[in-house]
Amino acid sequence: MASTKAARVGAKSARPDLGSSYERDFYAWSHNQAHALRAQDVGSLDWENLAEEIESLGKSDRREVRSRLIVILTHLLKRQYQPTRQSRSWKLSILTQRHDLAEVLGESPSLKRLLPDLLADAYASARDLAMYEMGLNKWDTKIPPKQNPFTLEQVLDEDYLP
Repeated sequence: MASTKAARVGAKSARPDLGSSYERDFYAWSHNQAHALRAQDVGSLDWENLAEEIESLGKSDRREVRSRLIVILTHLLKRQYQPTRQSRSWKLSILTQRHDLAEVLGESPSLKRLLPDLLADAYASARDLAMYEMGLNKWDTKIPPKQNPFTLEQVLDEDYLP
């Protein structure tokens, strides 16, 4: 959240309303805005900053889905390409991430339509991480393919493990 707060402050630096409590005390600002919303006090609402904060909440969920996909894919690749080194912690990590991912998607079901694109994007990062963790480089003879070998169904299936 600190980086989000820094981005908010940085984004506002060119605006004339630098003295608003949004920049001085985000916690107090958020409580004041929640109170104004509940009271339907339209005149006290900081519309621009409220809109940015609401938008950032959606982006945060999207980033969380991508991040969880990266962890799942990284461990699936490690299981597939280093079967003799499989550990219970890899399986636990996959199961935990799948469970937590399902929870995020349950709370924000509209993100499900983004899953194919997020999966494709996450795979590139997961491949790099898996190769690094396995001590592989692009010249090794047996490396994960550039195209994701796992279907979305496999990635989400709590019973699937390579």
